[in-house]
Amino acid sequence: MVINMSFLAPLLVTTIAGLSTVLGSFVIFLKWKEQNVNRFITFCLSLSLAVMIGLSVTELIPESTYVIITNYRLFKGIFCCFIIFFIGVFLVLWLNKKMDAGSMKQEDLYKLGILSMLALILHNLPEGIATFMSSYKDMSLGIKLAIAITLHNIPEGITIAVPIYYATKNKKEAIWKTFLSGLTEPLGAVLAYLFLANYITDIFISLVLLFVAGIMISLSIQKLFPEALKYRENNYILLGMGVGICLILINYFIL
Repeated sequence: MVINMSFLAPLLVTTIAGLSTVLGSFVIFLKWKEQNVNRFITFCLSLSLAVMIGLSVTELIPESTYVIITNYRLFKGIFCCFIIFFIGVFLVLWLNKKMDAGSMKQEDLYKLGILSMLALILHNLPEGIATFMSSYKDMSLGIKLAIAITLHNIPEGITIAVPIYYATKNKKEAIWKTFLSGLTEPLGAVLAYLFLANYITDIFISLVLLFVAGIMISLSIQKLFPEALKYRENNYILLGMGVGICLILINYFIL
C-alpha cells in the first residue's frame, strides 16, 4: 500500500497540533515549595476553566449554531442546538455520579483529571478531523488552524495532568493520560481519511462540537471552579482566569 504525501503532510500537521497537549503536562516537573502547591493548583484549575469556557463561547457555540440554524432554519435549529448542548451538560452530571467514590481532596482531584480527559478526548476527535480535512484541502489554512489549536491544547494538557499528578504523585500516569487525549487528534485524521471522508458534513461536526461545548462548560462550572475555590487562593483564581482569557483572545485573533 502506497501512502502519498497528500496524506502524510496533513497527518503530520494534525499530529503535531494534537500532541502539543503533552507540552502542558510538563508543568508537573516544576518544583514548588509546599506552601505554593495549592496556589499552583488553583492557578492551573482557573486557567483551564477559562480556556474551556472561552473556547466554547468564542468558537464552538457560535460557529456550530450558525451552521445548524442555516441548515435547519431558525426555530428548529435553535431547538436542536439546545438539545445537543444540554445532552453534553447532563453527561457530565451522570459521569460525575458514576465516578463519585469519596470526598477526599486527592480523590476529587483525580476524578476531575479523568473527567477533563474524557471531555477533551471528545473535543479533540472532531478537532483532529477538522485540522486534517483543512490541511488536506489547503495546507496553509491547515497550518494556521494547527497553530491556533496548539495554543489552547497546551492549557488543556495542564487541565488533565495537574489534577492527576497531585492526586496520585505519579508523573507517568499524568503524562500518559495527557498523551492519550492528544492522540485522539491524529486518530480523528486517520478515521477521516480511511472511513469518514464521504460522511463527514459541516452539520455532523457542528453537532459534535456543540455537544462538546456543553460538556466543557458544565465541567468548568460544576467541577473546576468549585475545586479551585477549595484552596482559598482567590488572587490566583483571578490570575489563572486572566491568563486563560488572554490565551483565548490570542487564539481567536489568529483564526
